[in-house]
Amino acid sequence: MSKHHYDVLIVGAGLSGIDAAVHISKAFPKKKYAILEQRGELGGTWSLFKYPGIRSDSDMYTLGFGFRPWDGKHAIADGADILRYLKDTAHEYKVDKHVLYHRKATTYEWSSDDKRWTVTVANSESGETETLTCDFLFSTSGYYNYEAGYTPDWPGFDKYAGTVVHPQFWPEDLDYTGKRVVVIGSGATAVTLIPSMADKAGHITMLQRTPTFIVSQPKIDPIAETIKKIAPKKQRAKLIHARYAAITIGFYEFCRRNPTAAKILLKRWAKMHLPKDFDYDKHLTPPYAPWDQRLCVVPNADLFRAVHSHQVDIITDHIERFTKTGITLQSGERLAADIVVTATGLDVVAMGGAEFIVDGEKIDMGQRFTYKALMLSDVPNFAFVIGYSNASWTLKADLVCEYVVRLLKHMDKHDHKVAVPRIAEGMEPAPVLDLTSGYIQRAAGKLPSAGDRDPWRLKQNWYFDKKFLRSSKVNDGVIDFS
Repeated sequence: MSKHHYDVLIVGAGLSGIDAAVHISKAFPKKKYAILEQRGELGGTWSLFKYPGIRSDSDMYTLGFGFRPWDGKHAIADGADILRYLKDTAHEYKVDKHVLYHRKATTYEWSSDDKRWTVTVANSESGETETLTCDFLFSTSGYYNYEAGYTPDWPGFDKYAGTVVHPQFWPEDLDYTGKRVVVIGSGATAVTLIPSMADKAGHITMLQRTPTFIVSQPKIDPIAETIKKIAPKKQRAKLIHARYAAITIGFYEFCRRNPTAAKILLKRWAKMHLPKDFDYDKHLTPPYAPWDQRLCVVPNADLFRAVHSHQVDIITDHIERFTKTGITLQSGERLAADIVVTATGLDVVAMGGAEFIVDGEKIDMGQRFTYKALMLSDVPNFAFVIGYSNASWTLKADLVCEYVVRLLKHMDKHDHKVAVPRIAEGMEPAPVLDLTSGYIQRAAGKLPSAGDRDPWRLKQNWYFDKKFLRSSKVNDGVIDFS
């Protein structure tokens, strides 16, 4: 057997990859595994993004791993603290020794005759192409394109003479002290960037085409801190985790079932921190219901406080065109800008953009269905992690990793070499990411679909998934074992 053969090959050394590696190594100490990472550092999103103020937009008590709970003070943590937590976890469980850096998987090819995957890998350090094989392939690379962000093609954009920055590729030497900055966008990146830049920049304009619902959350949760002081040590993490899971998922369900009441609450909470003359309805009320797109969280109302101090203005308008010195809006207003930050979204790719081939047939991801939101129809010995859009990513990642361990144990126990979900006839597709966000709409046809019945249906509910993925039969008649 080739020295480059692995029992399990994990693709991506970010949060999900570390999660997967710990689960695999703990459950199967004798299995040989490796983690492919196209960059030179583990941490995924948290090592790639360097823009000012980068932080979690989920609470850390549920974003932390179930096997190693977050014990930091901040419920909403800075990017540097999250990266340190990930590196410490990888080191503690020795999974950092299994990372193959500077390796980008370009092709996955399954052979039913050999009952294994052959993975073609580009080594960016050596410039060479390598070939690995594995029995089971586990994609933990998410659905963002780490090599390119999304920037619209605005009229006159090439005529602008100032500095243009996309947050995904933030220059370390960018000096915005005293500068006029326009941040285009209204999502999580924009609302994170702006308060962090406000103290040094001369003035910042948040230019948005469409508002976003924004809610403030304490950076340090007094209730969590009280639980840490009074609860037994073994129960603290569970109690805090349960509290945040209930709040997050409960509020999501409340918003979906009572959108009018949710809008009233969000407005009331935001106006507590905003100037009295601020036009909330124009600038912070979207034309959609809460959770049609992801809510943005701001710790300690930092964005609202920046608006209150008049360091930041929010303008809701459309771009007519760029000029040499700034932006002309459709309303006729002109914005002078020394720096333009295009916080306009991310590009979506399926499974890292690699080509999938099963027995000589190229797989179109847009034509596949997701089994339990973690495997693909008619693709053998393969699993993937895509976290929740309405709660923390790790809540789902932990469950997926637990299920993959159950699946592999079942295969070992019964001496199965192949496991492949088989789709039923007449399945109707449903979105695998149930949001109307721009980056999701642009990804139409790139990602696989959920189905209209179990176990292909997508619930987006951690409580349901926890029971379903932990207790449902592995051999359920849908997966074909051989």
